[in-house]
Amino acid sequence: MPPPHPLASVSLAFTTTLKPRFIPRHSLFRYRMASTAVFGLKDSSLIRTQGFIDGKWVDAKEGGVIKVTNPATTEELGTVPEMGLEETRQAIEAASKAFKTWSKTTAKQRHDILMKFYALMQEHQDDLARLITLENGKPLAEAKGEHAYSASFIEWFAEEAVRTYGEVVPSPFPNLRNVVIKQPIGVVSILTPWNFPSAMITRKLGAALAAGCTAVIKPPPETPFSALALVELATRAGVPPGVINVVTTQANVSDVGREMCQNTAVKKVSFTGSTPVAKLLYGLAATTLKKVSIEAGGNAPFIVFDDADIDAAVEGAIACKFRGTGQTCVCANRIYVQSSVYADFASRLAERVAAFKVGNGLDKDTTHGPLIHDRAVEKVQRHVDDALAKGAQLVHGGKRLPGAGSFFAPTVLSDVPADALVNQEETFGPLAALTRFETEEEVIKLANDTPVGLAGYFFSRDVGRVWRVAEALEVGMVGTNTGVISQAVIPFGGVKESGLGREGAHGIEEYMNIKFIAFGGL
Repeated sequence: MPPPHPLASVSLAFTTTLKPRFIPRHSLFRYRMASTAVFGLKDSSLIRTQGFIDGKWVDAKEGGVIKVTNPATTEELGTVPEMGLEETRQAIEAASKAFKTWSKTTAKQRHDILMKFYALMQEHQDDLARLITLENGKPLAEAKGEHAYSASFIEWFAEEAVRTYGEVVPSPFPNLRNVVIKQPIGVVSILTPWNFPSAMITRKLGAALAAGCTAVIKPPPETPFSALALVELATRAGVPPGVINVVTTQANVSDVGREMCQNTAVKKVSFTGSTPVAKLLYGLAATTLKKVSIEAGGNAPFIVFDDADIDAAVEGAIACKFRGTGQTCVCANRIYVQSSVYADFASRLAERVAAFKVGNGLDKDTTHGPLIHDRAVEKVQRHVDDALAKGAQLVHGGKRLPGAGSFFAPTVLSDVPADALVNQEETFGPLAALTRFETEEEVIKLANDTPVGLAGYFFSRDVGRVWRVAEALEVGMVGTNTGVISQAVIPFGGVKESGLGREGAHGIEEYMNIKFIAFGGL
């Protein structure tokens, strides 16, 4: 037998590996009607439980489905199709056909459709936020924040659509004129993670549509309903059939991922997820030299210097470390505190963390929700146990919380050694690991001692130090005296093994080809 494909053992975008369920076709409609009540949305038609190909909502050819659960309650929310290679090829073919007409629309036409899409997202913001909380677990207030962030990408790229300027280059020859234009690259494969079920879709899709590209989306099986609801709204806004296609999969992720990267009709791949999977997809896309955008894992340093505003630093750490219960790619993962303010910072941070209310994201008192699944809980516990075994001190938390759901107590560890797992790899959970340092030179070396470089943070009131450290950190994004950096208007991305390209800002250019035209005979 041939060896298994490497994607078979590594989950795309943090996907799980549950076996698909099979429901008889005649029972699917009755099952779906019953499941919509679980969501409690004002507009139940936003609940879509099928894939979307060439303007039609479709089931898997073989009838398989993927069970989607609420990580706070383990309650089943519903199912989506277990699609495979055949459906993926159909989606790519539909996108390729639609590209011939969508790419010919004017920038103003695309702007207008995207602004209608944005307006519909705002109109349905309560339902879309509730969907995020139900399938991801984050508190409703935080889900509303994600929705606002998600919608801002559609608004931003609607406006960027009409700003894809070319240029006229002065010619050294009197009978020649040089013109540069930008054109949409073609069909785009979009693969997204579960930690931002909505925003990771729009950050890529908004740019692709604005540029004149068509798309095939593989959302994560843990959180597919947000993606499907967005497609429903995009359709209502006037996005034509075939321009957006969605293939849901879990067990067939290897075949689907390979096809989305290697099919010759696909001209670009955009992926957000773990570094190991990013490397696999990059290798697959390289077989046809596709353009790629990759936002992979991080291991963000968070540095507190002795001249920092400690209260501001604590608030920055709370926002940066514990947003999404620590499940964001730009979360602080290694917290370095200068010795003279170490005890003060640690005690204030622990006091704030002890006041967190962990629970179901729909409960109004909840400040922090569950982790996405039990494997995530196990990883956090492994990092805690490893650090304690190597000499770290437990200040708060440190264990799984009882009851249903994938809950882990928000945790603070002090005196964490440099060789602890938490300092070597991304935790993706509610664990704040504190390490002392003495000098600026020492902490810069510690901060840069990692193969990845997505984001970094530090707090200092010394203007000279702010410039020195910001320039010295080997990351794509730096937060100085703030723990929040994400915005639609900034170039989001990393260096080293944290990825390639940038999203947001002028990221529409990642979805366009530059063409030079020489006009001679003048």
